[in-house]
Amino acid sequence: MNLPDLFDFCPRCGAKRAGSPANPFHCAACGHTQYFNPAVAVAAILLGPDKRVLLLRRAKDPGKGKFGLPGGFVDAGETAEEALQREIREEVNLEVDSLEFLCSRPNDYHYQGVTYPVLDLFFVARVSSTMETTALDGVESFLWLEAAEVDLNEMAFPSNAEALWRFIARR
Repeated sequence: MNLPDLFDFCPRCGAKRAGSPANPFHCAACGHTQYFNPAVAVAAILLGPDKRVLLLRRAKDPGKGKFGLPGGFVDAGETAEEALQREIREEVNLEVDSLEFLCSRPNDYHYQGVTYPVLDLFFVARVSSTMETTALDGVESFLWLEAAEVDLNEMAFPSNAEALWRFIARR
């Protein structure tokens, strides 16, 4: 179910929605307009000193058991870069040496019966050592691979596969 479908009542005045779901939601009773903008997420094509890419096997849905890139949602008050550095620490215990913007891709995040629109921002990140890599929050396991060896069909999200493809194509 998409976000507009879930709004039967105005979040401001509580009036029942008139008409079918729409983006933006417009309340006929009080005039409130609610936009359903995408959430912002970040992810890294994280390279070790040997230039191999870090893939994470997801421990949770969505995409449980499939591969993902390290990353997650940007919290209020964070920059994309700060969020990505935090997520990498939380997921695999690594400190990033450098970040370079790669691309952005729209994504749908299906979670507990709701589809959230997301804008994924992808960066190429580098670490000087992989010795401390540890599977932590939401990570079942990890794998360092040559970028060209990654099976893009095994990625949990099409946006991750597209970003990896762009990274490989530009090399």
